[in-house]
Amino acid sequence: MSAPAQLRSADWFGKAAAGLICGFMLSIALTGLFAWFGPGGLMHSSAKTQLNMWLIAPIWLTVLSVCFLFRSNLRAWVWLSGANVVCFALLFAGRALVDAP
Repeated sequence: MSAPAQLRSADWFGKAAAGLICGFMLSIALTGLFAWFGPGGLMHSSAKTQLNMWLIAPIWLTVLSVCFLFRSNLRAWVWLSGANVVCFALLFAGRALVDAP
């Protein structure tokens, strides 16, 4: 049985780039899901609008912090890209169902 791969600091740039780019897009998608399907629905000029705006930063920073736990750059990019695809697909599919006549 081989030893598990060790975390290395040599991959920090690729992981940070994945966290910055994919993490930002993921935070947008998750905030959009909360805005459309959270309590109260999508309401303009309400406290929920402000909450949605302020949710982006903590989600993004959480993803950016956690991205360094991936074992390689490739894993960080693949997993975060996959999470983006799933979240944006849910967002667009849900919006299409809600907006359908």
